[in-house]
Amino acid sequence: MLDSVKKRGMKVNVRKTKLMVFARSESTTECGILIEGQKVEKVKDFVYQDSLFTNDGKHDRDIERRHKGGAEYDPYCDPDNPIKVEYEEVLAASRRMAGAVVRTPCPLSHLSEKLNMDLYMKQEFLQYTGSFKERGVRNTMLLLDDLQRRKGVVAASTGNHAQAMSYHTTDMGIPCAVVMPETSPITKISKCERYGAKTILHGQTLAEAKRFAMSLANEKGMIYVNGYDHPHVVAGQGTAGIEIVQDVPDVDAVLIPIGGGSLVCGVAIAVKHLKPDAEIYGLGTEKCHSMMDAVKQKERIFLTIDCSLADGLAVNKVGVNTFFSIMCGGLVDKMVQVKEEWVARAIMHIVESERIVVEGSAAVGVAAIMAGLLPNLKGKKVVTILTGGNIDTTILSRALERGMAAEGRLVKFKVTVTDRPGGMAELCSRLADIGVCIKDCIPERAWVKADVFSVQMKVLCETKGWDHTNKLVDTIKRHYKEYTFTENIQDKSSKRGPCLARNPVCMRK
Repeated sequence: MLDSVKKRGMKVNVRKTKLMVFARSESTTECGILIEGQKVEKVKDFVYQDSLFTNDGKHDRDIERRHKGGAEYDPYCDPDNPIKVEYEEVLAASRRMAGAVVRTPCPLSHLSEKLNMDLYMKQEFLQYTGSFKERGVRNTMLLLDDLQRRKGVVAASTGNHAQAMSYHTTDMGIPCAVVMPETSPITKISKCERYGAKTILHGQTLAEAKRFAMSLANEKGMIYVNGYDHPHVVAGQGTAGIEIVQDVPDVDAVLIPIGGGSLVCGVAIAVKHLKPDAEIYGLGTEKCHSMMDAVKQKERIFLTIDCSLADGLAVNKVGVNTFFSIMCGGLVDKMVQVKEEWVARAIMHIVESERIVVEGSAAVGVAAIMAGLLPNLKGKKVVTILTGGNIDTTILSRALERGMAAEGRLVKFKVTVTDRPGGMAELCSRLADIGVCIKDCIPERAWVKADVFSVQMKVLCETKGWDHTNKLVDTIKRHYKEYTFTENIQDKSSKRGPCLARNPVCMRK
């Protein structure tokens, strides 16, 4: 016990200490309760209940907060005593975890020319459980003492942190329970169960799952591991930053998705130390912007989040330590919010150009560039972190369709044609003549307001882009009197998107 206290830098005397603690002694059969060094009670028969170590002199306050705060108090994430991770801790984590997690590649993207920059993609989806979360989890598990490993750990997560906890605790023989919102993707839930952790579904949001997980940890005497704020987790995530600078030593900017803040803080600590002039961009979406709001209002606020394509960023309230680190200044140069529509388009482009599948939160970097939110990065060397690839196949399908619709490649319209023989065939023939692929075609007769010899066709078709869509619209307008296109086609069919190419074909002589 005393050795453990000494390692944490506390002043220790065999008789007296400034730590008030209910403690088990391995060398004696009795325990003294100490308050400010004065032994006030001697207990011969006792059962080990809990212990809390701090690195300052306010131990009475810490113990009081622990017992007053009950299940919702986390000593590693104390609002009154935030912890700022240093680069030395990130470097130590990198050495400690060598060989235990994948050193992911960071290749030049095929989208570089289209986006007018040298874009590198840090492929964290190649970790065994499919996300960067393994880094923080492994580092935290390696730093548990023997007693903590025996008692086990608890975590709350929407999926990726839970999967990483499930896999690495099983690998290290540590008991683990993960609490996930009932709305978590099915694939993530099933994988947690397959990796070996006790999986509990509770609540509709991460905040509700977290409260239940902390209550469970308090009841069972287990260790709660905050997936986006625990200092050891932040240090572990930062190892990706070391690898980025090693692989792209002249990097100008790093684009990092922000949920609770562990990845952006850890990576920024490493990158800013190794290459101080590199810029760090934190990215959220129009639905997931807890850190942006917190920084703007200079306090951690609770954000109600609806379903988002970037569900990995859906954190209701950002971490104590990560918020403190960002507010201290110097880590994040700019924060940007991206519309969900652009996230869907980014997923589609990554699938088509890179032949890889990523989840919504991983695509926000590419989405921000495509949306024109970072024009100052044109012509520079940029790294975007593809944080994970755990996306439901149904969500992936929807994202691809939304992306195609947003770019005018998926068109939906209604048109009234004659119900005489050959009327519908004529429509299909005209679409085929201009190279349009019909994906679905449904005739509607009962509710048509035109004469009884007419039929309304509901058509879903695929085009090659806005120019091709414009040709489709012109064809329908030229041959039919009654037609209706969806709003996105009506608003944008006559517009062209911004040209991002280095050397546009239309400008070549």
